[in-house]
Amino acid sequence: MKKPLMPKATAMWLIDNTTLTFDQIASFVGLHPLEIQALADEEVSIGIVPRNPIENGELSKDEIQACEKNPNKEINILKTNIPQPKPKTKGAKYTPLSKRADKPNGIAWVLKNLPNLPDSKTCRLIGTTKNTIKSIRDRTHWNTQNIRAQNPIELGFCTKKELDFLTQKYG
Repeated sequence: MKKPLMPKATAMWLIDNTTLTFDQIASFVGLHPLEIQALADEEVSIGIVPRNPIENGELSKDEIQACEKNPNKEINILKTNIPQPKPKTKGAKYTPLSKRADKPNGIAWVLKNLPNLPDSKTCRLIGTTKNTIKSIRDRTHWNTQNIRAQNPIELGFCTKKELDFLTQKYG
């Protein structure tokens, strides 16, 4: 079920301007009735500006009046195209400075043990660039003499699950 855009602010307005029960308000905004009680008692509402759900098209006066008359009735939201927050995607994973020197070792292991793995998948797995992979493959990397193949799981660049998946698919 859709919920109002700003649940606590909407709850504050409903508490201040209606005679709805805490349970009705809680089910409408998606909070626990004890949170609504705390908002009503002004224990947690410091700085929250009430938001009118009628002006924002989420409720109608008729719906509020019908629910005020019947405390067992649930409030239904009017607007169905309320923008919902999008889950954040993982960005590039951060590699500490101390581990960055180990990336060529992990790349060498992948090139040796998974020769059919595309460079794009290696880039994503280790967190490197295609140029670095190419220079290690061609042995033109500036530190080629010190590169020794090490398992990227042990180095902390990927998980066993990720590596097993790629091994099954490309190995």
